[in-house]
This record gives sequence, C-alpha cells and structure tokens, in this order.
Amino acid sequence: MIQHTMTFPVPDGLEVRAGAERSEPMDEVRFEAFYRRTSPSLWSYIHRLTGDVAAADDILQKAFIRFLTASPAPVTDEHRRRWLFKTATNLTFDHFRQAKRESRRAEAIAARDALRSTAPRNPAQQDMMDTFRQLKPRERALLWLAHVEEEAHEDIGEALGVKRASVKVLLFRARRRLVELLATKGIGPEVKR
Repeated sequence: MIQHTMTFPVPDGLEVRAGAERSEPMDEVRFEAFYRRTSPSLWSYIHRLTGDVAAADDILQKAFIRFLTASPAPVTDEHRRRWLFKTATNLTFDHFRQAKRESRRAEAIAARDALRSTAPRNPAQQDMMDTFRQLKPRERALLWLAHVEEEAHEDIGEALGVKRASVKVLLFRARRRLVELLATKGIGPEVKR
C-alpha cells in the first residue's frame, strides 16, 4: 500500500486550542474513510447552492483535489471538514461568476449577431455601427458593458480581467476614441487637441 502524508490548513476564523486533539497525518486508508464520511454532506451542500447535479459533482471533485494538494500542519478531521466546506463555497461562488461571465458573453454575441442580421434603419445608424467596429475590442467591450449593459466598474473589471480602478481610465479613453472617430465623420462636436 502506498503511504501518503497529507496535512491541511486551518480555515480562517478557526483556532486550534491549546491541548486540543490533533489527528495524525492522513494515509490512503484514512483519506478513504474521511471521504466516505464527508463527501455525501458536502455534495448535498453544493447541490443545494447550485441546483445542478453536474456542477455539484464537478465542484466536489475540485474541492477534494485542492484538499489533497494542500500541505500545512495536521489538524483534526473536523477542521479538515470545515476547510473542505469553505473551499467548496469559494469554488461554488467561482462557478457562479464564471456562469455569469459566460452568460454575458453569449448575450453580447447574440446582440451583435442581431445587429448584423438586421438592416440599419438609417445611414446615421450604419455610420455608428461602422464607427463602433473601428474601436479596439477592449474599447468596444468597455463601452458596451458600461452604457448598454449598465454594469458597475467592478463588474466590468471582473469581466475584462482588469483592476476596478483601471476601468474608469480605460472607459474615459474609449469614450474619447469614439468621439474622435465620430468627429472624423462629421458626427458630434469637433475634438480639441
């Protein structure tokens, strides 16, 4: 039998009291027993949060993978269980954030396709669509999320992978670039340099 020694972090807010019982490092047999005791309730918890069997299975697996790759000092099985629940909670929130980003991307693609499939109502609308396409992809995303989707700077930053503080500056530059492009077509006020 292969012997593995595994140890796990103490979750934030938990303290191991002086004289508290510490368990031995886990080997394969201890891990299997711990998994059998812990996984059903952890899976149920994740399933209740997500409402999705497949997501619960995936998150449970990811939580135990993180559990197996963690390496701080040994603690009790109860601490390990709490650590797993905290990890699963964080993974579930990550799952929701990813689903939200994917939903936004799908909506943006659908909106773009709808704009492409419908003929413009007037030449000004066509000019605006052509001008918008001349912007860099990040500028288009910033303007779309801020002014069409009306997202907060924090959400825009998360969607685009930039810091919240950077969004304001990047959005200002994107607006300025759009105004410049429109001005070259004689639309809007002249841009002073």
